[in-house]
Amino acid sequence: MVDPSLPTMLLLGGAGLMAGFVDAVVGGGGLIQLPAILLGLPGASPVQVLGTNKLASICGTSVSSATYYRRVRPDPRTFGPLMLLAFAGSALGAVVAAHIPEAAFEPLVLVALVLVGGYVLFRPSLGGTTALRFSGHRHTMAAMLTGLGIGFYDGALGPGTGSFFVFTLVGLLGYSFLEASAKARLANWATNLAALCIFVPQGGVLWKVGLVMGACNLAGGYLGARTAVARGTRFVRIFFIAVVTAFIVRIGGGLAGVW
Repeated sequence: MVDPSLPTMLLLGGAGLMAGFVDAVVGGGGLIQLPAILLGLPGASPVQVLGTNKLASICGTSVSSATYYRRVRPDPRTFGPLMLLAFAGSALGAVVAAHIPEAAFEPLVLVALVLVGGYVLFRPSLGGTTALRFSGHRHTMAAMLTGLGIGFYDGALGPGTGSFFVFTLVGLLGYSFLEASAKARLANWATNLAALCIFVPQGGVLWKVGLVMGACNLAGGYLGARTAVARGTRFVRIFFIAVVTAFIVRIGGGLAGVW
C-alpha cells in the first residue's frame, strides 16, 4: 500500500482530533474515525483499518483516562474489575474480528443507539447524580459483565463502544454521567490495548498513519476530558444525546442508502 497523500493525512488527522474529543466526553469516537480511515485508505485490509484505528484511539484514551483519574478520582473497586474483563473481552473479540462482517453489526448498533438515546432523552433525571443500584459483590459482578460484553464488541468492531460503556454505567449501575465517563475512558483504554495485542502481531497496524492520527486523537482527548470535568454532568448528558443522535443519523442514512 502506497503512503497517503498530504490532503489524506490532513483529513485523517482532523478526524482523529474530533474523535478524540468526542471519545473523551461520551465515547463513540470510532464512529468518526473508522469511516475516515475507510475513506482515506481504500486499499487497507479490514484488519489494518481496525488495528490502525485502535492505535490512534489508545493515544487519546491514555491522556483522557489520566485526566479523569486525577480530577474525578473514580473508585478502583469498580474500574479495576471493569478494566480487567473489558481487556479479556476485547482480546477475544479481536481474535474473531476477521470473521465477522461489518454489515452484520450496523443494524444492531443502530437499534441499540435508538433505544439508548430515547431512554436517556425521556428520563431527564438519569445520570444527574450517583445513586448506585447494587452493592458489594453484585455491583462488582455487574461491572465485570459490562466490561466483558462491551469489551468483546469493541475488539470485534468497536464504533460506539465508549457510548455504550457510559450508558450502561449510568443506566445499569447508577453512576452520574461524569463518573461514568471517567470509568468508561479507563475501560476503553483497556479494550484498545487488548485489541492491539492481537492486531500488532498480525501486521494489522499502519504505523505512520496510526501515529499521526494518534497525536491528533491525544490532543482531542485532552481537550475533551478537561471540558467534561470543567462543565460537569449536565454538559456530558447533553453532549451524549447530541452525539448519539448524530450517530443514529449517520448509520441510519448509510443503511438507507442516503450516503
